Amino acid sequence: MAVELKVPAVGESITEVEIGQWLKKEGEAVKVDEPLVELVTDKATLELPSPVNGVLGKILVSSGVAKVGDVVAMLEEGAAPVARSEAAPQPAPSPQPAPAQPQSAQPIAMPAAERLMAQSGITPAQVQPSGPGGRILKEDVQQAIATKPAPAPAPAPTVPLTPKAPAERKDDVVPMTPLRRRIAERLLAAKQNTAMLTTFNEADMGMVMDLRKEYGESFQKKYGVKLGFMSFFVRAVVQALQEIPQLNAEIRGGDIVYHRYYDIGIAVGGGEGLVVPVIRDADKLSMAQIEAVIADYGVRVREKKIKPEELMGGTFTITNGGIYGSLNSTPILNPPQVGILGMHAIVERPVVRNGQVVIRPMMNLALSYDHRIVDGREAVTFLKRIKELIENPVRLALEV
Repeated sequence: MAVELKVPAVGESITEVEIGQWLKKEGEAVKVDEPLVELVTDKATLELPSPVNGVLGKILVSSGVAKVGDVVAMLEEGAAPVARSEAAPQPAPSPQPAPAQPQSAQPIAMPAAERLMAQSGITPAQVQPSGPGGRILKEDVQQAIATKPAPAPAPAPTVPLTPKAPAERKDDVVPMTPLRRRIAERLLAAKQNTAMLTTFNEADMGMVMDLRKEYGESFQKKYGVKLGFMSFFVRAVVQALQEIPQLNAEIRGGDIVYHRYYDIGIAVGGGEGLVVPVIRDADKLSMAQIEAVIADYGVRVREKKIKPEELMGGTFTITNGGIYGSLNSTPILNPPQVGILGMHAIVERPVVRNGQVVIRPMMNLALSYDHRIVDGREAVTFLKRIKELIENPVRLALEV
């Protein structure tokens, strides 16, 4: 029985998708829930599974844009895969006898003459043989050396005035995917429509690293997830937002909306750019639950199984350029949010502690904020609070 494969509704306000890579070919067997094709939206790349067991029949939309509800392929439920005809084996060609090599007309050189020619750069064609049977003697080579004209002096090397003819130069023109277009639009809008500023600080990561070293193994055994840095920062951000609510707000028309919930977006690198899945109600989650959510998001972003609704909303964002080696940056806001925290690489460097220069693992922190509703005092206080909580993570448990 023929079954239509339609583009499903993939999220609020999404009316069309771009057909990405087909994961199955026409005539191939498919199982129910087996991914057939990638659908690229302006928020994420998703996989469209097969609704039945059977065979992928005709692909109707191999690439390009399709609207929600469009039929992109036909399936044959319960059908067997199409057998592919194999080309009949061709008989191996019978070996042909190798063509006879023409006899060389080059005269035979005696061993002493051959050595002298090799030393002097004389070729047999430059020698007049005088030996029996037309053989080249040593004396013949000596005579050729004596009569050989002196080589002309090599011209002085010059720098060419024009470059050599270049090899073929090509450009690869690749259309922007909807996701990349949407990222570009949002970043440009953030720069144009906000009064964005960035303030900086640094945090000594020593105590957090010691805690991870001491309790990381037991934490993973108990909860099944690794104790990473991000859960410390999520908890620190939530506590700082509770104290500085201006960073957990947005402008809506002529009003300022202060959120009394804490949905923290975590920037995750995908194949086509950063996406920001949201940890809902982060203030109500334990560190183990935060780490589990982050790990799950990371896997599903890489496998292109993130859901569009998981990328929506968010009241504040954390991005970690440190995993790529960044030492500092000015992260761009994710509107309508008015704050984003940038984490960076941990680097050992000299700092002063109690009048002494010591080497400590330091991380640069950056907070970008919308100056329209966040003053410098609130921004600096917020980032300083993050620093205090990270440098003494016991405060996260005591909430002091």
